[in-house]
Amino acid sequence: MHKPKLYCLVMAGGKGTRLWPESTAKKPKQYMPLFANKSLIESTFERFDTLTEKQNRFVVTVEEQAEIAYQLCKDQVQDKSALVIEPSGRNTAPCILLSLVSLLAKGAKNEDVVAIVPSDHVILNTKSYQATIEYAVQVAAEKKKIVTIGINPTFPHTGYGYIQRGGKQTENSDLKSFQVQAFKEKPAFDVAKTYVASGEYYWNAGMFVAPIGVLMDELKKHSPEIAAFAEPLSKVLTNPTELAKVYNQIPENSIDYAVMEKSSNIYVVPGMFDWNDLGSWDALESVALQAQGNFVINERAKKDEYFFQGSTGNVVYAPKQFVAMINVQDLIVVSNERAIMIMPKKDSQKVKEVYQFIKDKNLKDLI
Repeated sequence: MHKPKLYCLVMAGGKGTRLWPESTAKKPKQYMPLFANKSLIESTFERFDTLTEKQNRFVVTVEEQAEIAYQLCKDQVQDKSALVIEPSGRNTAPCILLSLVSLLAKGAKNEDVVAIVPSDHVILNTKSYQATIEYAVQVAAEKKKIVTIGINPTFPHTGYGYIQRGGKQTENSDLKSFQVQAFKEKPAFDVAKTYVASGEYYWNAGMFVAPIGVLMDELKKHSPEIAAFAEPLSKVLTNPTELAKVYNQIPENSIDYAVMEKSSNIYVVPGMFDWNDLGSWDALESVALQAQGNFVINERAKKDEYFFQGSTGNVVYAPKQFVAMINVQDLIVVSNERAIMIMPKKDSQKVKEVYQFIKDKNLKDLI
């Protein structure tokens, strides 16, 4: 009998626009050393060191990011065949379909398990992360389920989707799994407060584990208009021109809408680890150097070379410059060789408006 293997699929094609101006289309946040001496994608692959072999690790990205993805991850994967390259961005459902078809073409079996994870999250407790993934793999393989990893919410966040759990199904010391009752869209603040207070909801971190065949079957069941492209894709995998023609016909949709929100075949395992998706500049508070009540990513600040007077609660990203602040509170200050951006922390999500303005003005040197 074939013993199921674990494949790791790291999703790395995003543009990371919420961390502009440091994050750009050619080098989004997953390729940046935001808080350590290595990029976020390198750290993501390193968390799989004890979980699966190099030849079973893959990264899915777009053509313009393929080279930087490989250069950063080449020590963590077999070779360039680990790259699954999307001909165009069509959201996560087509991207995952292409990846699964690619894995099957490389010899993966339907009963093999794939862990699909984002490339741009910060997780510091590696051992607990690995234990959670191992448990999720066990549940997925034994129960033939899609298993999503839920994050215990620490406050009523309105920028995340939520997972509502149902009845408890299995338990392994600290680790538990529950049937998923429902996926909830990003809520209003009052609704988020009720979610957190109930103890029945988790943040949706976009990490999930499933047997390949189960995931394909759920795609066929709930989004047949997307799953129908599996065979056409398999016939053109080695021909980039033909692959692009087929891929660009697939309806755009997220895996959440295409499968997760429709399927009744999903469990959730609460993650026993820290988690930060660095979805906005204010999220750097949890990973940045603390300096006199401010949060700083700056080489000189590591040597106590800064001047802060009457200033607290500020988030500063200025890797090389000397930073001085006088009598300012709760600002985000971002400075690099291309741009300077300053805003109140409460407006951190408005970076997307700046990015849209730059796109409309066709200021290509900035994005």
